[in-house]
Amino acid sequence: MIISTTPTLEGHKIEAYYGIVVGEAVMGANIVKDLFASIRDIVGGRSGSYEEELTRARKLAFTEIEHEARSMGANAVVGIDLDYQVIGDKGSMLMVSISGTAVKTSPL
Repeated sequence: MIISTTPTLEGHKIEAYYGIVVGEAVMGANIVKDLFASIRDIVGGRSGSYEEELTRARKLAFTEIEHEARSMGANAVVGIDLDYQVIGDKGSMLMVSISGTAVKTSPL
């Protein structure tokens, strides 16, 4: 499956447009991760636990759009847009939302 942020694919012709596909993943942030992230905010540095959760959520959302696109008969998704949100009471959840257009392509 070809996945691209661009609306076209170099070296490929888009033969059919199947529609918009969306993948979403919402992950809970627990109190231990919040505590360590707060400490990192004070002393500086990266928050590995949050980075891992975001990576996991992003991979899950990509898997969802690929599955949805394949079920439509697509072999590519173009125009991908990624969005990250903090949701829930007191920002207790992380959400990754990915959308794009499922298409069928062929080499030029």
